[in-house]
Amino acid sequence: MKNAGVSFTYESQRIKYEKLHTYTPDFILDNGVILEAKGRFISSDRTKHLLIKAQHPELDIRFVFMRASNTLTKRSKTTYGDWCDKHGILWCEGSIPKDWL
Repeated sequence: MKNAGVSFTYESQRIKYEKLHTYTPDFILDNGVILEAKGRFISSDRTKHLLIKAQHPELDIRFVFMRASNTLTKRSKTTYGDWCDKHGILWCEGSIPKDWL
């Protein structure tokens, strides 16, 4: 292109795109609350749930962790519960609070 005298830029734009995926909730309560039961909470799960939250803010998705005190990675200090708090997502550990039902 330089030899041809063509003006251009190289990797100067970022273009967002999203793949179409589906999400199958673990449990849906009669009151509309969606419960997602998690043992391990891996990066792809977190990314998926942030996209779902952004694209479907009307859904009330809450997490039920086996151990909310687990950290996101071995080197991280952020726990599963911390991550939910940061993103405004309700969560519990072990048993489901009665007021959710």
